[in-house]
Amino acid sequence: MYRTYWPLINRLIGEFQMSKTEGISIVIPSFNPSDTLVRIAGELVDAGIGDIIVVNDGSDAGHIKPFEAVEKLPGCTVLTHTQNMGKGASLKTAFAFFIENRPDKTGVVTMDSDGQHLTADVVRCAEILAVPGETVIMGVRDFKRPGVPCRNSYGNRLTAFAFRVILGIKLHDTQTGLRGIRAMHMPVMLKTPGNRFEYETNMLLAVEKSGIEFQEVDIETVYEEGSGERSYYRPLADSMAILSRLFKFVMSSFLSFLLDVGIFWITIRLFGALLGAWAIPACTVFARIWSSFFNFYTNRRIVFMRSHSFSRQMLHYYLLAAVNMILSASLLWLVADLLSAGYAAGTLALLKVIVDITLFFLNYYVQRKWVFRNK
Repeated sequence: MYRTYWPLINRLIGEFQMSKTEGISIVIPSFNPSDTLVRIAGELVDAGIGDIIVVNDGSDAGHIKPFEAVEKLPGCTVLTHTQNMGKGASLKTAFAFFIENRPDKTGVVTMDSDGQHLTADVVRCAEILAVPGETVIMGVRDFKRPGVPCRNSYGNRLTAFAFRVILGIKLHDTQTGLRGIRAMHMPVMLKTPGNRFEYETNMLLAVEKSGIEFQEVDIETVYEEGSGERSYYRPLADSMAILSRLFKFVMSSFLSFLLDVGIFWITIRLFGALLGAWAIPACTVFARIWSSFFNFYTNRRIVFMRSHSFSRQMLHYYLLAAVNMILSASLLWLVADLLSAGYAAGTLALLKVIVDITLFFLNYYVQRKWVFRNK
């Protein structure tokens, strides 16, 4: 009797799960896959997933059979690149196909084809994505558990640390391929640069730039022997992509700093004796006015890449500039007085360098969190 009714019960469970995920498509980019791809697709179909988009990223003739087997499964579509273009290009191909052919669906869940993502975790992310909202879903692995390769554990911690400190984004797994992307965010994803594995990091930067929030979902940590993703893991390169923003901020601040110090040195040399005790604050104000115009523009357009709320950002920037200017002048005045430096142009310019470097990191944090924050 148990055996008689079990297929019916299993089908009813599948239909119930399908009703919860019918608006979600699963995207699987794959290059030279094994039969694991067929197993994954079959398990997803059995779990009630009704739309699976697989991208054959230019696999060779010896690896075509898994795609042929997948294409025979119900609800499975295989898109093919004639040559290997990279994981990023494969995801973009799937996103473009989704936008054109799935206009009524909610979004997609992306996953890897090498067995790292359990079907139950994929279905759970799909169910969460099906709930109305605006977040990007991130399947988060536990890198502290035994058996995780050190290269992956430390590499992920490095990029997670960079994301948190430089971008203000707290993500526990920046390298996960299990992600839920809503249809409303597809245009952003298609515009994101990168065609290979760097695209996944660029996606996160694009999400942050657009003011979209992340929602983390705990998933099982699986590492299978021979997993393809491990050979392409790029913790240093991914961290450098994030560090580029700090580098841009450094360069913007450095150029503004040179302009500021140069104007200060010229004005203090020309008018220091004339202004007397007011020489430091007056010359600081004059120099900061000119350097701040340059700094605001470069930080807004090049460093933080913002294009909204111009008036609010300008107001916040100059409020911060005023506070920073007062701090800079006050500290410089205090240090000059303590050291009995007088008003020698060279000495004051050197002291100003020390004071402004001290304020540099505080300024980056405040600009990221307050001045140029996302909507």
